Amino acid sequence: MYSKLSLSLGLLATAALALADPTVYLIRHGEKPSNGSTGLSSVGFERAECLTQVFGPDSDYDIGYIIAEQPKSDGKRDRPYETVLPLAEELGLTVDTSCTKTDAKCVKKLVKNYTGSGNILICWEHGELTSIVEKLGDDNAPTYPSDRFDLIWTDPSPYTDITDITSENCPGLDS
Repeated sequence: MYSKLSLSLGLLATAALALADPTVYLIRHGEKPSNGSTGLSSVGFERAECLTQVFGPDSDYDIGYIIAEQPKSDGKRDRPYETVLPLAEELGLTVDTSCTKTDAKCVKKLVKNYTGSGNILICWEHGELTSIVEKLGDDNAPTYPSDRFDLIWTDPSPYTDITDITSENCPGLDS
């Protein structure tokens, strides 16, 4: 009797987790060239490769959906996409780039309408991350430091509070 009850409760708990809203992780794009040109620097490409270990299939982040800022046709604003592309390929995912840089409302809509399995990773320009978090529902969103490229913000459902800020801990890149 108790084993059937335990099994039933375990299955219910598993089903509840599957239906739970995903956690949103937010990161800044990788490092840019010092001359201000478009794209990532060599260090930025190193960070992009490191993210395959940080958020990859063997991590606890369980990423099922990746959103990055929409690149411009002239190659500008492509750093967020370039940063998460190796990870997306590693996970077999397509990067959603349907939202423009300043359209936090669009990002909120993508998050709210996501019904897949796994959590959400958002990669954006650092100055807009606060706006995205505010639009998701956090009235006390932090400001992403302009001198950092390694922070991961954790925003669990119902997206009203960043509960953790940690480093990606990319060897040789982060302090």
